[in-house]
Amino acid sequence: MNPKQMQAAMRRMGVSQEEVQDVEEVVIKTKSKEIVFKEAAVMKITMQGQITFQVVGNPEERERKTTDASGEDGVPDEDVQLVVSQTGCTASEAKKALEECDGAPAEAILKIMTPS
Repeated sequence: MNPKQMQAAMRRMGVSQEEVQDVEEVVIKTKSKEIVFKEAAVMKITMQGQITFQVVGNPEERERKTTDASGEDGVPDEDVQLVVSQTGCTASEAKKALEECDGAPAEAILKIMTPS
């Protein structure tokens, strides 16, 4: 099937696609990392009212840096408060434990609760 026939068939099925112009960067953020596509090709596809995006490019993974309420790099304040509420420790102890456990609240709680 040639490209024009394919486009016509997709239109009959209610599928449309268009290229997103002037994309500089696409970033997918997870809790612990960022997946970054520089110079990515992005297609917006609409099918039966649902919109999806297709990203094509060479991804780079990098560690995600979080910021606390003061704007400094560190662990999220919500995680610090969770550890404090579960263990009764101070905020600085909770933050230190979270940093030592790569930001995992459950591990930080266990670290504080387990006697050395």
